[in-house]
Amino acid sequence: MHLLSTQDMARADRLTIENGVAGAKLMWNAAEAVADTVRKVAGPDRPIRILCGPGNNGGDGYALGAILASEWRDVTIFALGEPAPGSDASWALSKWNCPVGDLSDYRPAHSDLIVDALFGAGLSRPLDGQAAAVVERVNSSGACVVAIDVPSGIGGDDGRIHGAAVRADHTVTFFRGKPGHWLYPGRAHRGELHLKDIGIDDSVLNGIGSRFRLNGPLLWNSEWPKPKEETHKYERGAVAVLSGNRLSTGASRLSARAAARMGAGAVTIIAPKEAASIHAAHLTAIMVHQAEEADEVIERLSDGRERAVVAGPGYGVGAPLCDMVLGLLALDRRTCGHRTTVLDADVLTSFRDEPDVLFAAIRNSDHRVVLTPHDGEFARLFPDLSSNDRPKTVRVADAADRSGAVVLLKGADTVIAEPKGRIAINPNGTPLLATAGSGDVLAGMIAGLCAQSMPVFEACCAAAWCHAEAGSSFGPGLIADDLPEQLPDVLRRLHQREGDKE
Repeated sequence: MHLLSTQDMARADRLTIENGVAGAKLMWNAAEAVADTVRKVAGPDRPIRILCGPGNNGGDGYALGAILASEWRDVTIFALGEPAPGSDASWALSKWNCPVGDLSDYRPAHSDLIVDALFGAGLSRPLDGQAAAVVERVNSSGACVVAIDVPSGIGGDDGRIHGAAVRADHTVTFFRGKPGHWLYPGRAHRGELHLKDIGIDDSVLNGIGSRFRLNGPLLWNSEWPKPKEETHKYERGAVAVLSGNRLSTGASRLSARAAARMGAGAVTIIAPKEAASIHAAHLTAIMVHQAEEADEVIERLSDGRERAVVAGPGYGVGAPLCDMVLGLLALDRRTCGHRTTVLDADVLTSFRDEPDVLFAAIRNSDHRVVLTPHDGEFARLFPDLSSNDRPKTVRVADAADRSGAVVLLKGADTVIAEPKGRIAINPNGTPLLATAGSGDVLAGMIAGLCAQSMPVFEACCAAAWCHAEAGSSFGPGLIADDLPEQLPDVLRRLHQREGDKE
């Protein structure tokens, strides 16, 4: 569940060493862990070529070479520079009792098993010169590559390519994964990820306080809503979805149906007259309430019946929607209880010229608020945070801190952040979800879980994971209409897995 930044991992190493485990011992343990993967991939006879850098990543490579050479395997090491005297990497080099070739001389063969031990997760400058040249040769060779920690050239914190990057078939990392393993493009370069124990005790996590999490059931299943036997539909949780005009009713129906499928006991679409008649013709389990003006909608929602509201899908961009949202956020706890408001799509675009007005309303509100932008909407609300000069996780966390909302930035590597709190990366995204209306479904799913009193961050994480599972379950040909209908099977499998654990 925990992911560690490069600084977090360095601290984990330091705390372990302070507790009496030598740095050289950790390096040797890491090499043993990589050797286990290399043996399985290379088989008994494949030539093994280890490419070592001058730092600790290279030290892992030297130790790996010593281990494999002791097994009489065909192992050769090529290096870029030498380790610093007195370092753990220098100690590991002393265990390698064979010549070391110059990296510039290495010409990979298709039959090689290449171990990338050039640069680790802390790389902060672009690869160039010999390093960039050998990376290009390795990627062009078609040989199988096992990377140590991260593929060289990939940033451990941001997943970005620094000049050039190895494309690995396998990556072996230690203790906990890193954000760069799960953020694109790093995620596309790492191949199969192997997480190995090297003797760092789990208790060191208490001294690190990492904000990063890998999204999945382990993160939120303990908060999953469990209806009581004596519950009724409104106690189970009610959701309201605000609809736009008669020509754009589909988006709100997608949100409403998704909220119902996620377990909300009662879902109501609030729509103007002409749109309400269209909804009524399409819906059975979803209720429809007619409200023409903003003050009518706010009046309808002021009784606190609905614990969650979705605003934005298909509503229409403009000042009327801004006024509606500001009015909703101004409803206090005495009238609307602990409500969650999910702001999506047209709401995010409507506030592009005055985002601070929205953020002030959120911070002054009794509501729990979720913002669910895609990249374009994120750039409109947070223009100074939209450039890629910082990790995606940091940009989303800054947006959450600034807005006072939980922010879910949609994409192949969806990131969810809570203000001053946790940051989660969703691991099971699929390109099948890149279809119109998919985000409307996700907004409804979040509202459906929040209406059942699931904590907001956990609800966003659970919805993102289940959303991706639904897309993958359907497969090719998916359209947004299919997603809510896949949810019962996703939830059934999720509950079955938890039942098996018990």
